[in-house]
Amino acid sequence: MLIERKTLREQVRTELLNRIRTGAVVPGQSINEVQLAAELGVSRTPLREALIGLETEGQITSETGRGFQFARLSVSEIEELGPIIAELESLALELTPAARRLEIGQRLHKEAIEFCTPRATHFQVTTRDEEWHGLLTSACPNSRLLELLDQARSGLRRYESLLIPSEAMIARNAAEHAAIASCLIAGDLPGARRALHANWTNGATRMLAHTSAPYLTE
Repeated sequence: MLIERKTLREQVRTELLNRIRTGAVVPGQSINEVQLAAELGVSRTPLREALIGLETEGQITSETGRGFQFARLSVSEIEELGPIIAELESLALELTPAARRLEIGQRLHKEAIEFCTPRATHFQVTTRDEEWHGLLTSACPNSRLLELLDQARSGLRRYESLLIPSEAMIARNAAEHAAIASCLIAGDLPGARRALHANWTNGATRMLAHTSAPYLTE
């Protein structure tokens, strides 16, 4: 058996995420680096490395003169991002050549059938989900649209990675992906759009069911 050895930076990151997930810290709360380093029993170097890493991921924020703060997260932002992503993906599909949509639909349907478990670890679900939705829009010729889509997806993934541990078992619905793929195979773009909206809306609901509510605001 391999023994996992985590660096101090990784251990500090894990502890900070745990505090967020359990509601032990307040959204917008300033981070006192000296005090926090003393609490964790580490020097400020690994602490600052962890803070910079979390800021890059969007998990915390910083302001000149104020230092680092825990990011403000809201239920409404999670709920609003889903429809935005669904619309952007729908537009990407409309711009994709019909022949490629059929080909992609067939590949997506195969993947949806192969990964049909109703529950899996959060890491497994997000990894497969990112690959699936990446393939969905892979033939869209509009690079600017894909950039906007990536930004919106990243916004939602930020919530997921922050609020749900990677090893947590979460529910999923493989039938939603299969429904989207079936519409593409049938050439039914309106149906694919409706199925995408259902997938992202239901996904946000499932995410909220697994998050640590004490940290989220309305």
